[in-house]
Amino acid sequence: MLRSAAVRVPLLRAVCGAPGRAGLGRAAPRAEEEEEEEEQQPVGRVPLYPGHIPTSPLQKALLAAGSACAALWDPYRHDMVAVLGETTGCLALPKLRDRMRNDPEGYRILQERPRIRLSTLDMARLQGLPDGTLGREYVRFLEDNKVSPDTRMPAKFVDDEELAYVIQRYREVHDLMHTLLGMPTNMLGEVVVKWFEAIQTGLPMCVLGAAFGPVRLSARKLQVLATELVPWAVRSGRNASCILNVYYEQRWEQSVESLREEIGIFPPPAVRV
Repeated sequence: MLRSAAVRVPLLRAVCGAPGRAGLGRAAPRAEEEEEEEEQQPVGRVPLYPGHIPTSPLQKALLAAGSACAALWDPYRHDMVAVLGETTGCLALPKLRDRMRNDPEGYRILQERPRIRLSTLDMARLQGLPDGTLGREYVRFLEDNKVSPDTRMPAKFVDDEELAYVIQRYREVHDLMHTLLGMPTNMLGEVVVKWFEAIQTGLPMCVLGAAFGPVRLSARKLQVLATELVPWAVRSGRNASCILNVYYEQRWEQSVESLREEIGIFPPPAVRV
């Protein structure tokens, strides 16, 4: 019991940040703290990639429960949504990885590990592309909604280096899903995207977001969601090829319309979101 409690201390620090060290006693040197945490690390559970935090099934269950409650209370807690996705994706992530391995473009993505971040994007070039192209509309989406690709948290709790990249890739193409689906970042738009992603990925985090997100919508928006947007998102999700098998970085000059058609996403309904 004492050992289990000791193991939880570094985990809580990693998720919530280290607590303050106010007090009268002399603070222990940092080297001694690191040595103590190394001694607390369970035998055979070592980090598999930079930032990885090894966790037991019980710890994952606790993290999943806590992050689910926090995300339902505040859907814009992206850090909690990220933890929920990692701790509940043990069945969905290997299936997504296999779909990528079995597709030529998806396999190349797994091999080359591209990242969508400000440091890898030529924003000036994308802004200069013609209206209607994927690159121009993606930048327009970022500007209109005041979001940045750098806000996506790195994976921490996925106990496989390749699967950690799969969920990282999913996070980094999320804004591209908004662009292709024509959905803003308000609650209604996020719920619609979650319905599409739930069908596409099978991630429990997406299913929960699709199921519980509508409770915050008005009656009018619920009607539009149920009669127009959800049926379209579900049909598009089922019809579309795997969204992780598209090398978006090499499609910036392609029109959004033609890429939708290539992937199998139906044109968005003509309703105000």
